[in-house]
Amino acid sequence: MKDPQYGWWLPPDVSTNGWVVDQLLAIIHWFMLALFVGWGIFIIYCLLRFRAREGHSAVYEPIKAAFSKWLEVGVAVAEGVVLVALAMPAWAAIKNITAEVPENPVIIRAVAEQFKWLFHYSGKDGVFGAIGSEFISTDSPAGVDPDDEAGYDDFWVYGLHIPVDRPVITRLSSKDVIHSFKIPVMRLTQDAIPGLEIAVWYQATDTGKFQVGCAQLCGLGHYEMKADFVIHSPEGYQAWLDEEHAALGFDDE
Repeated sequence: MKDPQYGWWLPPDVSTNGWVVDQLLAIIHWFMLALFVGWGIFIIYCLLRFRAREGHSAVYEPIKAAFSKWLEVGVAVAEGVVLVALAMPAWAAIKNITAEVPENPVIIRAVAEQFKWLFHYSGKDGVFGAIGSEFISTDSPAGVDPDDEAGYDDFWVYGLHIPVDRPVITRLSSKDVIHSFKIPVMRLTQDAIPGLEIAVWYQATDTGKFQVGCAQLCGLGHYEMKADFVIHSPEGYQAWLDEEHAALGFDDE
């Protein structure tokens, strides 16, 4: 399995939707560069053309030139096009679970707390046990109801493991304050808010070992709030699941 590759530019993109985010970032940055250069040239022109000299004084009147007004209108229209034609469709494709996610996703619960990420997996039955804040304890940090038979084979780990080429839905929640679930290589960022469960989806296109972080300043230990993000081959993911179940004493039946 490949080690994380983080350079001076954007992190590697191993997500099916990553190219949409990267394209949008590139367009916005080129647009802002054009504005920066354009306004910079205009400011230099004004400094030279209207510099103070003997016999001249400042005129405190608004500019009435038609060109400047049309230029401002053009910038506003360009910003509207970026928002409506690019940003909104990208947001919908990434956030709209019911319309975009293919069938047979892997479903994982991600529970945030100061200062770590807990990942809750269902057992071999594919069904999560009932959860509740009243069930949270040292033995059950995911808050699984001990009387719910569906949760007897659930397990939780402090690293996120997923298979490649299969959609993943992660249901986010928080035990304490607002955190922000961020996976740079998935181009994914989503707040985890106490009292709410928010679902996000993504799909990896390559295997490797990367990192989950928190993009929200969540306290003095914020720097520690990270976890391994491991993308397995389908066979490797199944082997990892089998190891976790074996470690808990569940048989293969």
